[in-house]
Amino acid sequence: MGMLRFPYSQAELHALVKSALDEDGAFNDLTTIATVVSDRHARGRLVARAPGVLCGIPLALETFRTLDPKVTMRVDCEDGARLEPGDSVLYLSGHARALLTAERVALNFMQRLSGVASATARYVDAVRGTHAKILDTRKTTPGWRLLEKYAVRAGGGTNHRLNLSTAVLIKDNHLASVDGDVGLAVYRARDLAPPGTKVEVECERIEQVQAALEARADIIMLDNMSTAQMKECVELVAGRAITEASGGVNLDSVRAIAETGVDWISVGALTHSAPALDLALDFE
Repeated sequence: MGMLRFPYSQAELHALVKSALDEDGAFNDLTTIATVVSDRHARGRLVARAPGVLCGIPLALETFRTLDPKVTMRVDCEDGARLEPGDSVLYLSGHARALLTAERVALNFMQRLSGVASATARYVDAVRGTHAKILDTRKTTPGWRLLEKYAVRAGGGTNHRLNLSTAVLIKDNHLASVDGDVGLAVYRARDLAPPGTKVEVECERIEQVQAALEARADIIMLDNMSTAQMKECVELVAGRAITEASGGVNLDSVRAIAETGVDWISVGALTHSAPALDLALDFE
């Protein structure tokens, strides 16, 4: 996990956390003000209730620190750590009001991101021993792309292009506007994109794969193909381009897809439907 770098600067991290706290009305927590004396001290432990992979520690720390700058925190697990039920993630000591008010926002960040990391790890584990890499997609929560792609890395996955400006990916609807001419689409992309930009083409049939190879595409996406078709295409490509399997990938099918020899397997579910990981804050 040495390569895991948090994607935000301190100022960006603070702005993101502050906006989440504002959204939650955290600076006017009526319940806590009504029930907890202002100088009361509290201690709590953030624990895992389910197995998974941790992600979002910097966000949790910033959330508690924003409401209590003097809070004492001990980090027991770093992002990317595998968790078992009962594992301690974070130990906190500070103002009771601040800890109670910050709890939900801190957990919202961590449960969501740990869910993405945990889902990714399940796919990575399923293809272990093959040379296939598990990749994410652009199917991310608006505003959270950098965080969710970071969570994919925490789970052992690999990031696909960050956004529309970082690589060319010619899909079926793009091909429709050049009358299905794969070669023409690749040549135009090479002409217009900055030098060094990777060009990828989505192919549904072996003839398209052949055309993409002839046009020297860098990456060939095998879209919604059967494993038999994928295997045939991987043999045809023979290492001249990166092959990517996409479409309808799930935990039951991913191993067989990896065994066709594809280089990449992209999985929309990592970010669009990962269930939150069950984490909780227990006060002592």
